[in-house]
This record gives sequence, structure tokens and C-alpha cells, in this order.
Amino acid sequence: MKLYPENLEEKIDFDKIKDLIREECTGVLGADFVKKIAFSKDRRLLSRLLTQTEEFRQILVSGEPFPNNNYINIYPYLNKAKIEGTFLFEEDFHEIRLGLKTLESCVLFFKKNAEEYPQLFQLLGMVEDNISLTFSIDRVLDDKGKMKDNASKELNIVRTQLAYEENRIRKVLDSIYRSAKSQGFTPEDASITIRGGRMVIPILAEYKRRIKGFIHDESATGQTVYLEPAEVLDINNDIKDLLYMERREVQKILTKLTDELREYIPTLKSAFHFLGMVDFIRAKAKFAIKINGINPEMVKEREMAWQKARHPLLEMSLKHQGKAIVPVSIKLDPNHRLLVISGPNAGGKSVTLKTVALVQYMFQCGLLVPMEPKSKCAIFDQFFIDIGDEQNIENDLSTYSSHLMNMKHFTFFANKRTLFFIDELGTGTEPQFGGAIAEALLIALNKSGAFGLVTTHYGNLKQLASKSQGMVNGAMRFDVDRLEPLYELEIGKPGSSFAFEIAGKIGIPKEIVLHAKAQIGETRVRYDKLLLKVESEKSKYETLMVEAERKDRLLASRLKEYNALKATLEDQKKTIINEAKAQAKLLLDDTNRKIENTIRSIKESQANKEATKKIRQELDEHKAGIKPEKKPVVQKETIKVESGAIGVGDQVRIKDNGALAEVLEIKGKQITIVIGDLKSTVKLNRLEKISNTSLKKEKRAIDKRMSYDTTSKMANFSPNLDIRGKRGEEVFGLIQNFIDEAHMLGINDVKVIHGKGDGILRDLTRNLLRNSSSVAGFSDEHADRGGSGVTLVQFKD
Repeated sequence: MKLYPENLEEKIDFDKIKDLIREECTGVLGADFVKKIAFSKDRRLLSRLLTQTEEFRQILVSGEPFPNNNYINIYPYLNKAKIEGTFLFEEDFHEIRLGLKTLESCVLFFKKNAEEYPQLFQLLGMVEDNISLTFSIDRVLDDKGKMKDNASKELNIVRTQLAYEENRIRKVLDSIYRSAKSQGFTPEDASITIRGGRMVIPILAEYKRRIKGFIHDESATGQTVYLEPAEVLDINNDIKDLLYMERREVQKILTKLTDELREYIPTLKSAFHFLGMVDFIRAKAKFAIKINGINPEMVKEREMAWQKARHPLLEMSLKHQGKAIVPVSIKLDPNHRLLVISGPNAGGKSVTLKTVALVQYMFQCGLLVPMEPKSKCAIFDQFFIDIGDEQNIENDLSTYSSHLMNMKHFTFFANKRTLFFIDELGTGTEPQFGGAIAEALLIALNKSGAFGLVTTHYGNLKQLASKSQGMVNGAMRFDVDRLEPLYELEIGKPGSSFAFEIAGKIGIPKEIVLHAKAQIGETRVRYDKLLLKVESEKSKYETLMVEAERKDRLLASRLKEYNALKATLEDQKKTIINEAKAQAKLLLDDTNRKIENTIRSIKESQANKEATKKIRQELDEHKAGIKPEKKPVVQKETIKVESGAIGVGDQVRIKDNGALAEVLEIKGKQITIVIGDLKSTVKLNRLEKISNTSLKKEKRAIDKRMSYDTTSKMANFSPNLDIRGKRGEEVFGLIQNFIDEAHMLGINDVKVIHGKGDGILRDLTRNLLRNSSSVAGFSDEHADRGGSGVTLVQFKD
């Protein structure tokens, strides 16, 4: 038996997967195929089914137009048409025509895209090209499915005569009705109508004797009768005869068309089998898109290497609740075939087991599965499962007995091509004996060479898995600090039940927990403590790894920015040097021309003293004009740097810009200083202590050589910096100077206008702000005033 038990699909919720696929089908044809979904071990069949679904998924994702409706089940019409002498109705042929048009569109699409979707193209082998039935139906039925007047010559004659007679009788009745109405014989708001297939006029009951004719009906109240005047009796009879003739002619045409269809019944059955299969594959593809399913690599080796597999039903449920699912990654191979999963209650053991079972079953039913594309899947011949309570009152089987019956089947029939799943192996009886039997069963299953997943709380099974060839432990991870499950599977180590920790968290008295620990034994308690310690250390290391990776990314970003800035500065340096050389050359050429002109003038004036003096004066003026301006040399005053710790009231100097200040407050490594009338907070490592005497000298020197006018700066300072249109390397200095000056002037908040665009200037701006010690925070401007195109900056107090 390749599947066990018989209700396996219900136990793993595969029946619900079928229901969801059935909902995606357009019609009955596709839904009938859903019933035929079955577990298979045929590698070629599964490869074809998976590829077909993947190709259709690509069609849907690409947005290419594909027929979405009229996947009509015409089999009932074909069965009716089999019988000689019968005929299909107009609406039946209309349905068949709609289905044929959908069929033609599908065939045309796959022929047009044969190279892109080869597996779907191969399905066209079920469809014959010479189905001319659509033309025959179009010849006799209009677009609404009604018989055309010109469907036959006889029908055209009958309907022409019928229209003439109906027009004639209406004229006669209108005349009679107007006369009766003028005499007050008719009810208010009444009109000519039809009763029993004959045209009649409504007459008040008290006047029915005033007009000759036949009464065909009366109103519910009896106050109105519907009378056929004697003048139109013969015309009505003629109309009745014509209607009978029309009906006979329509039946004759439909019978002929049905006879033509009868020849196509085998062809149509095959063609609409294809149409139903297309609807079914389309439904599978739509479901795959919903669950983000993929076609993983199908390996010949016995290997399961899944990355981030997800339970599709659980994921949908959590999505509705606004929660994210925790995926399962698993790796089994011949050396690690049996995975023994342990961990706390409600930690996700059973969910993990059901996830693997359902996803593997979906894969072997030809469905795309929810996991990462690099995953690898194997094919198994047999699929056994023991999940849930199988207590059977009729057969007098307890839960444990039922589990043992399942284990009997597993041990008898499991082999190297078997995949089995057992939830809570050994539970249901006394733990000491249940654990022993469970261990023996697991050893037997390991000898069979089968692959499997087992969940348990028994410590002896964990120990067995850790020392047995072919078996491996798995643990459901647990947050030991918050005592909450993480629902993550970690392969390679056993998990603890964390029973004592959970009991303490929910408020069980400490003495009860201590008594329980004493009963369980010191060795087992130490074992659980070791697992707890390992889990705690793992969590800490993972946190450190995440932080290290974050810093590496930040460092790489800063390095990239630095290299870009360096390259820009090198380019600017070369540009400036080239411009300077060009200007120097022009200046030198101009000077040489001036000297030559001077020599020529002196020669021409024949060394006249006054002329020579004037020419020399002009040359001196030219030299003075090109002589570079001399900048005053600032004699740098030396400041004596003192050793020792910096304290409140000490005089200090900021190392990177030379500003002198006094210490007001010290909080750890953050120092509050005052520079003139301005307060600022800087880090301790940016300051150096100086003597009071040298400070006074330095201040006097600074007062002479610096002209930093706070009032003037404040008057000219704009709290808005516009960097739109600037290149990335230009903004670094602009923003840094802008922030420093704003903070020095005591501005509370400023704006940097960078625009939206691709977000490059915004990211550069915010990276600089994020690393500035004077910035308390930043945010987007209000949507009406620029939104994410403007960054509001707040400074620290």
C-alpha cells in the first residue's frame, strides 16, 4: 500500500487544498479534473504536470490575454444528441458555440506561443483541426442564440407571412379597441394583449355583450374580460397555423443541425476534454500564484533540501490576521534520514511535521509548492502518516492501541522508498513503557532505510537520534528570555520542553517546581539546563551577528561614499591645476608680448630718457597688476595643553576645529561646553584641557584675526538649505557647514530641501544627519509642504 491511512488527505488537509483549486476553476469541466488529483510516484508524469502548471503560471503573470470564460460542459448535450431522431434546442447550440469559440481561442494562443510554452502546446494533440460546426451554427443562429429568419427558405416565407398577419390583426384590433374605449367599454390604462396565443382586447365585464366575439379569459377580480372580436377570428386562426408551421420548420432545421453535430461527437468529447484540462491547469496556476508556489528541482537521489517551505493554509489564515508565517527549512539525506523533532508544547512541532507532509504530498500530486526556488525535492513511492487521535469505539481501540496499529503497518511495509510522519511517538500510555516501545519502533524504522519525521518529548528518543547512524535531532527554537516559542526548526540538536521554566512563568509556586525537579533527577535537570544555556547563547550570538552585519553594511556604504568623494576631489584637483596652467600660460604670453613691445618702443624712441622712463613706468604698472595679493601672515599663538582629567569649569579646546570653550557639565562621555554665548554638547575625546593663561592670550589673538559676528550671521542665516540639482559629492560639505552653523547659532530646527526623485540626495542627507552628534532627529515635512522631498532637522538641547 503506497498511501496510509485511507483518510490521509483529510489528516494533512489536502482536501482543503482541492477545494481551493476547485474554486479557481471557471466551469464544471475543470472542477471534474480536481477530483482526479492523485498522489503519484511517476517521475515523468509529475515533471509534465509541474511544467504545465509553471508554464500557465508564467502566462498569468505575464498578463497575456487568455480566454477566461465559457469553459462549458457540453457532454450532456452530446449524450442527448447520440439518439437518432432527437434534436438539441437553440439554447443548447448557443452554449456549444460559446464553448467552441473558447476552444478556438485556446488553440490559437498555444499555436502562436508554441516555443514559449511547449508542454501546453503538446496538449493540442487532443484537438482536431477540422471542426466546422461553429460555421454551421452561425448560419442558423444569431448572436443571442435565436433562430435566424433566413435559416431556411421555408422559415423565411413563414415568418414573413406571420409578420404580415400580425400587423394586419393589430390594425383591426386597434380600430375596434379605440371605438370601445371611446364608448367607455374598456378599463383605464389597459391595452391589447395575448391570451392562449390569440390577440384579444380587455373589456369591462358589464359591456361584454356589446361587442361580438369570444371570451378567452377574465381578470382575477372578474371585472375585466379578455375578448377576441369576431372580426379577427379568422386572422387569429391564420396566425396560429403559421406559428405551428414556424415551429415545425425550426425543429426541422435543429434536427438537421443535430445530425451534423452527431458526426462530431467523438471529436468534440476529446476537444472539450482538452478544454477542461486547460481550465484545470489554469486553476492550479492561479492557486500557485496565491501561495507563491514554485517548481523546485526534482532530484533522482533520495534527498530533501527545502528552503523556507510554508504551510499554504496556515499562511493564508495568518495573512488574514495580519501576521507572518515562520517558514521551515529542512535537509534530509541517506546519512540523516530520520528527523526527531523535540521542543516545548505549542512550539510548532506538529505544525512543522504537517507542513512537510502537506507540501511533499502537493509536490507528488503535480502542484507547485510554496518554498524558495533553490530547494530540492525527491520522489517517494510510499507515504505513511500517523497524526492525531485515532480512537475507534466500534473496534474497541484506544488512542494508544490505534497508534500501535499504525506502527505495525509502518514496520511491516516501510522501505527505502517510504516517507513517513509520526506525531508524538509513544504517547498515550505510561511514559516509561511508552518511551521504551517508541525507541524500539524507531530503531526498526531506521533499519528499513525509510525517510521520516517524528515529534516527541521523550529524552531517550533524543539520545537515540544523537548516537544512531541515519538519524538526526531537530529542535523547535525557544526564546529563553521571554519564555516564548519562536516556531523555528533547527536541525542538529535536541530541544528542551522548558517545562520548569514555563511552569514558573505562568505562576506555579516555586516549591512545587523545586519538588518536580527533585523527582525528575539531577542528571536530567542538568541536561535541560545545558540545552537552555545553548539556546540562550545561540540567541545572543545571532543578535551579535545581526549587529555585525549591519555595521558591515554601514561601513561598506561609508567606504563607497568616501571613494566617490575622493574620486570627485581628484577630478576637481586636476581640473583646477589644468585651469591654473592655462591661465598661467596666457599670463606669461601676455607678459612676454608686453616686454617685447617695451623693448621695441625703447629702440624706436632711440633711448629718449623721458620716453624710456614712461615706458618703464607702464611696465612696472603691468607687473603690479599681475602680482598675486599677499595675505597677512597670522602668527599662530601657542597654547599650553595640560594633562589630567577635564572637570567642570576647566578651559578646553576642540581638537578638530580649534574652538576654545569652558566646561559647564559632564555626563559620562558627553561634555556640555560654552563657546562665547553659545552652548554645545560634544564627546570627551574631541576635547583637550588648556591653561587659563594661554587661553587669555589666544582669545586676544583670535579677536584680532577672526571676525565671526554672531549678530550678522544670525541676520543672514537661512533655516532652509536647497540642494536640489547638486551632485552627491557636492552635498557633503554644504550640509555639514549648514548643520554646524545652525547649531552654533542656537537654531532649534532647520529644513534641507532635496526633492524626491530617485531618493539619492535624500539618503545621502539622512546618512549625514544620522551620524551628526548635534542632531536629535529628523523627519519628512508635511505632505502639503513637500512631504518626503524635504527633511526637517531637530537639534539637541
